[in-house]
Order: sequence, then structure tokens, then C-alpha cells
Amino acid sequence: MDVLTKEQRRKNMQRIKGKNTSIEVRLCKALWQKGYHYRKNYKELPGSPDIVLTKYKIAIFCDGEFFHGKDWDKLKARLEKGEKGEYWIKKITRNMERDEEINKQLMFKGWTVLRFWGDEIKKNTDECVKAIEEVIFDISMGE
Repeated sequence: MDVLTKEQRRKNMQRIKGKNTSIEVRLCKALWQKGYHYRKNYKELPGSPDIVLTKYKIAIFCDGEFFHGKDWDKLKARLEKGEKGEYWIKKITRNMERDEEINKQLMFKGWTVLRFWGDEIKKNTDECVKAIEEVIFDISMGE
């Protein structure tokens, strides 16, 4: 495993974006090609969802595997061995708790919440769109 200097790590962290990430852009383009109109980083809702289909009350989050704790048990075990393990475990644990809190707040307000992992979007964009379309269908049939 390569060890980064503090300066290299700092530069890497500075490059991490919060908006218009490659996974968000990919999913947005796929939805747009299908004719769906959406809002991005919708601040009127808890958590400012990455993509919002207001017509259907669907909030979509595009989550990065590391920061949102995918395969948490494996990641946590790996982090425990690292230099700043305690810091990252605390940070990611709080992110996961916040994700759950936001999900609950949105659902309480009547929104459907969808969360996709970055790798899922990159490798299976069409499947992600299909999942969104299934929710749209279910919502439309319930009207």
C-alpha cells in the first residue's frame, strides 16, 4: 500500500467535489436522455439531494463508497489499521448516521428516497435509471 505524505493527502482531499461529481453527471445525463426533468442539489429538502424529481417526489443521492461507508465492516477493519483510522471511522460513522436521519426526514415529508453507490452508477447506469423508472411507475399507478 502506498503511503501518501501529508501534502499529497491534502491535495487529494481538496480535489474531492461535493457537487456535479462524475457519478451525478452520468446519472443526470441518462435521466435527461429519457426525458426526465430534475433539479440538482435541491436545497429546499433536507440533505440537499443530488437529483430531485419534484413531479414524483423522488430524492436521489449519489453516494461515494468511501465517505458513505459501503461494505462498512470491511472498510472499518481496514481503517482501524491506518494512521488516521479513528478519525475516519468517526467521520464515516457520522456520515452514515446523517444519511439515515435525512432518509427519515424525507420519507416523513412524503418523499421517496433512492441512494445509489458511485460504482453502481458507473458500471450499471441503465439499471439505476430502471430502478428510478420503477419507482416512478409505482407512484404513477398509486395516483
